[in-house]
Amino acid sequence: MITLRVRRAQTNESERLAAFVNSAYRGDSSRAGWTTEADLLAGQRTDSEALEYFIRSGERADDRAMLVYDEDQEILGCVQLERQSAHAYLGMLTIAPALQARGLGRELLAAAERFVGENWQLAKVVMAVIEQRLELIEWYERRGYARTGETTSFPYGDARFGEPKRPDLRFVVLAKALPVVRRSRS
Repeated sequence: MITLRVRRAQTNESERLAAFVNSAYRGDSSRAGWTTEADLLAGQRTDSEALEYFIRSGERADDRAMLVYDEDQEILGCVQLERQSAHAYLGMLTIAPALQARGLGRELLAAAERFVGENWQLAKVVMAVIEQRLELIEWYERRGYARTGETTSFPYGDARFGEPKRPDLRFVVLAKALPVVRRSRS
């Protein structure tokens, strides 16, 4: 097992990050990996403005973080985290399509969970996954996430999240309890 070294994204990386995320989730380039949403959604997954806002607001309040895994200035993975009262919300876990199925997603997920525990001292991570993505839901379940029984609607009509190719999309909510990490008082 490797331990990925991740860092927080900077606002000046928002365009590169948006291009990276969109290439991993949508269009033909995403088909090189197994996490593509190209059969369910067209259009963008995110845009640079949304990512810049997310990163900038997290810098001010320390309640959001976009973690990046890169080598030689090439982005290979990223994940968004947002502190929400008693838990952290995890989204946009992304690995370069050509590098998927090599354990990097598992390691980036573990790094995100460590970040939540060590920096925010939260003991739970929550996420929403498109219900039709059964293989992805099962992947998260193998990593300790469980369905909560909750579902949320897909934001139809909001092009910021893509253009649905079917009328029945919705999200299932998954959650995982984390060990509580206490900061030592020095």
